[in-house]
Parts: sequence; structure tokens; C-alpha cells
Amino acid sequence: MAKKKLYIARKVPESLIKPFETEFDIRMWENESDPIPRDILLEEVQNADGLLSLMTENIDRTFLQQASHLNIIANMAVGYDNIDVEAAKEYDITITNTPDVLTETTADLTFALLMATARRLMEGSDLIRQNQWGNWSPFGLAGTDIFGKKLGIVGMGRIGEAVARRAAGFNMDVVYYNRRRKEKVERDLGVDYNTFDELIQTSDYIVSLLPMTNETENIFNQHTFAQMKSDAIFINASRGGVVDETALFEALKHKKIQAAGLDVFKDEPIGANHPFVELPNAVLLPHIGSATVATREKMITLALENIAKVFQGEKPKTPVW
Repeated sequence: MAKKKLYIARKVPESLIKPFETEFDIRMWENESDPIPRDILLEEVQNADGLLSLMTENIDRTFLQQASHLNIIANMAVGYDNIDVEAAKEYDITITNTPDVLTETTADLTFALLMATARRLMEGSDLIRQNQWGNWSPFGLAGTDIFGKKLGIVGMGRIGEAVARRAAGFNMDVVYYNRRRKEKVERDLGVDYNTFDELIQTSDYIVSLLPMTNETENIFNQHTFAQMKSDAIFINASRGGVVDETALFEALKHKKIQAAGLDVFKDEPIGANHPFVELPNAVLLPHIGSATVATREKMITLALENIAKVFQGEKPKTPVW
């Protein structure tokens, strides 16, 4: 029987692919940094049974119409808003993601971003690099305390729960808003449920860990930022699309809120000409929430295991549907 054929949309380590080479034929885009052009990807998948994609691939209805023969698309991410799942269902294409394996790593980065923003670490580092560290002064680079403050988590999924566990070590008063209330999480982690407006109005730190959906798009907007405390700090480690970036820019520029730490943006990548770059009270990271070697290897391996399961006629480990 002929081997099933897999196409991988970005170069990944050969050592991770090798265990699967006996099971199926593998072709791969030979570039680690740059996404594969859409026309080349469409051409490649014509001869494939499965696709391992990244968030950079726009798997929309038009794409799926031309790739309706695929058995599976394994997305190397927790999110899958780059894929038209409803269209995939119509064409009977299995969609999988990579949850769980990146939960703790992303929670680490989220809390690190919160701390870096609160204590103005990037500004301090830049002072030294630019040879501008002057004399000690009473309020030089004075930031905001974290210990004992109120943390509001918007989106209490696995990563939200992991961030709440970390906040306990800082004796933070943790509240959350989620589409569905999670009473077990409240009991287990000692957190309280708030309405969205209550959380926004009373929290010292607001952390977005929302998925990108029609309901969450631009949920953080001009009205939302106007409700926040003037010394509130906003952290986004979820999806750029949940934020109205123009409204956030204005809120930061005019000190309506104190600061923001961002790992994600609406249109990625951003460059040095992006409006946020001119703001000293914005800490900007290049979407590195899950970026540790061990976690990225686990994500790739899980995606490959999902593909192998489907090729073998079995249910994948982490199906989206």
C-alpha cells in the first residue's frame, strides 16, 4: 500500500520528523523563518493527504475548496482562527490543534511580560545600552508593585488557570471573567468570578487570554480602556484581534491607563515604524508565548502524532472537531 503523503508548511528539525518517515512520505517548505507563499502551498497540497500548518497560513474556504481531498490539517498552535473550521467540516477534513503542551510555557511568558511591564525592565535595560544611566533618584524608573495587587484574567482557559496559579505566589487578589463560569476553578484556585465590566473597572492588571472569535474581536476598545483605572496595566498574550489597537494607542499616549505589555498584534509581524514603538509605556514582544525549545518540539510532535492517527484511520489526540 502506498504511503500517505504529508506536507509541512515550515522547516522543522529532521530529528522530529524521522520517527514518522517510515509511516508516510514527507515534503517540507525549506525555510524556517519565512512563511510559504500561498500559491506554492496550494500547489504542494495537491499531492498531499495531510498538511501541518502554522498560524501564518490562511486556510480559508477558497483554500479548502482547492484542497478538499486532504484528510487532515494539523495546526501547530492552540488557536485555529486561521482556519475556516466550518468549511473544513463541509469537506470532511479533520482539524487538530496543539493544546496543553504549551500551557505552562505560555503562562510563564504571560507573567514575565506582566512583571517586565510593571517594573519597567525594558526601559531600564535601554538606559544602560544607550549609556544614559545617570545618578540614582528617588523616583527614577519607579514602577508598580505586583505583590498584593488585583489581577483580572479575561479568558479562564488552561493558560488562564496557569497564570492564576503563578499569581498566588505573589499574594494577588485574582478575579476572572469567562464566557462560562467555572466554579470548580474558583474552589481549587481561590479565584473569584467578576462580570467583564466589574473586572475591567477594578483590576490593577488586566490580562487577556481570550481566543479570537466574532464575539471577542475588539472587545478591548475605546469604551473598555476608558473604564480602566488610570494606573491599570493591560497585558495581551492571546490574539491581537481582541484589541482595537488605535484605541489602545490613544489610551497609552494620553495616560488613560498606565502601561501595556503585548506579545501579539493584529497584523504580524510589526516593525520599528509601528505606532506602539514610540510609546515608552508599551512593552512589545514578537509573539513568543510558547517559544521554548522543549515546548515547540512538543507542539510539532503532537501535530505529527495527530496526523499519524488520522492516516491510520483512528481518532486524533487533540481534534478541533
